[in-house]
Formats: sequence, C-alpha cells, structure tokens
Amino acid sequence: MKRLFILLSLAVAVAHAGGLDGARCIAPAKPGGGFDLTCQLAQSALQEAGLTQVPLSIQYQPGGIGALAFKNAVTQRPTDARTVVAFSSGSLLNLAQGRFGPYTSRDVHWIASLGLDYGVIAVRQDAPYKTLTQLVNALKESPNRIVFGAGGSIGSQDWMKAALLARAAGVSHKVMRFVAFEGGGEALTALRGDHVQALAGDTAEVARQMDQGAKVRVLAVLAAERLPGRWAQTPTAREQGFDIRWPIVRGLYVGPGVNAKDRTMWVDALTRAMAHPSLPGELARTGFQPAWVTGAELETLINKQMLEYRQLAIEFGVSR
Repeated sequence: MKRLFILLSLAVAVAHAGGLDGARCIAPAKPGGGFDLTCQLAQSALQEAGLTQVPLSIQYQPGGIGALAFKNAVTQRPTDARTVVAFSSGSLLNLAQGRFGPYTSRDVHWIASLGLDYGVIAVRQDAPYKTLTQLVNALKESPNRIVFGAGGSIGSQDWMKAALLARAAGVSHKVMRFVAFEGGGEALTALRGDHVQALAGDTAEVARQMDQGAKVRVLAVLAAERLPGRWAQTPTAREQGFDIRWPIVRGLYVGPGVNAKDRTMWVDALTRAMAHPSLPGELARTGFQPAWVTGAELETLINKQMLEYRQLAIEFGVSR
C-alpha cells in the first residue's frame, strides 16, 4: 500500500511537471526588482522540487508598475492557464487607488502568496545619516535637501513609505521631493550614483544589490519587529520611535477566464514546491520571509490590505 501511494504521488508530480513545462511568469517591471524576484522564486522552487523539467520562463513587461501586465491578463490572455503574473502589495495599492483603469481586485484569480517582503529606508553608505532619526531630523530642518528615489510614481507603495516618513518629520507629502523610477532596481542605481539621497525600497531588492557590491546603508526595516538572518542587526522604524510598517505580499495571479482545474494545477504544484526542503534556501536567496498563503485565506489578506490602502489613499489625497 505504501509503495502504491508513493507511485501515485510520483505520477501526480510528473503530471504537474508536464502541465507546467513551457509555462511563463510575467514580471511587470524591468529586471532586478521585487516582481523579478517573485518569478525567480517560483521558477527555482518548482524546479528544485522536480515539478518542472523545463524551467518556468520569466518575461518582463514594465508599464505603470503592474498596470499594463494586469490589463493584458484581463483583456489579452484571460484564459491563458500557462501564464502567471507576479504581484505585490504595491499592485493592490494601485488597484485600491483606481490606477489600473476600470479594473478591480475581482478581475483576476489570485493564486498564492509565495513570500513576504518589507519596506526599508536606505541611504548611501557614505551618507552622513547613521540612524533613521538623523535622516528625519535632516528632512525636518531642510526638506529640499533630501530627494527620495523609489520604484513607482506618486501614490505608489514606495512613495507611500517616503510620505509616511515625511509625515513623521512634520513635512507635508506635497513638498516632499521624490523621483519615480520604473522598478526598484533603477531606484537603487540612482541612489548608488547619488542622484537621490534616500531610498524607499524593499528588503529583497536592497539585499540583492548589497550582495552585488552596492554601498548601501539600511537605516530601518518597516516591520513590526526585527527580521531574522541578515537583518537581525538592523533596527525597525518602530524601535527608533517612528511607527511606520510596510509588509509586502509577493505572489502570483492568473487571468479571469482560467478554469478551476488549471488554477488547482498551479496551487497544487506550488504547494508541493513550497513544502520542499530546498525552500528555506530559495527564500534566503530572494530575500523573502516565509508566507505561503492561498485560497480563502489569501482572499481575506488581499481584502484587508485593500481596505487599508483605500484609507491611506484618502489621507494623502491620491485616489483617482
């Protein structure tokens, strides 16, 4: 009986592998950011678990920080079961503000959250600011001296992080200086070149750049408590007296016309991949924290974040 169970399990795995071979993951930005890392995690996790013989391909589709990819999934590939699209809490924030045109969170099928990322506030390693308090004081004294760079336009999640910090400094978001880039990778490049003085980014993106030699100092992680691993010595904003938190869901969705059978195929394959012994190493490589969520629990999480984001959009006057 045990041998039969093992054989059946292997048969299911092979069936899923065949079903996902040739599939692709759309990263709705240029290479190097969180969307890219989300697709990389799905690609490596499925391959390490033996669920794909041909690696999941990654295609980049920048435009509106996810808006173009979302529109294409709804209008151009609504029934394409072989394409998943990376999303983040930033995608939900844009949806909450009406920045994806007429579309809402109900216009796609949310497959799973693969991991959790967190916002960070960072500066160049040679910047005069050693703590978040020093940066806030500098911003308070002379708002024009500090230019924030981030992957996203006004109202995006990176802009929100900067705006929340400015508010903590008593500076209006309307006078805060901010330069928008198409993805976190470009924003980090601008910080390295001293074209901006501060970065409102994400742990995963910043960690990747630091591993590649970027001289960056992270002043604060925007989590409720300190993160483990490489961030264990980095204080949170809350520790430094600023109650600013920004958790970021990193996951995948498919078009609205993808049937239940094909959605289940993705969920089952990813469930197996997320339970594989190689997962901790894959999460460490991408810089995400564990956060496997799917089904009704994912819907609840998305609805909760959408409500919070609508409130923030009202507070900062960025709804459309």
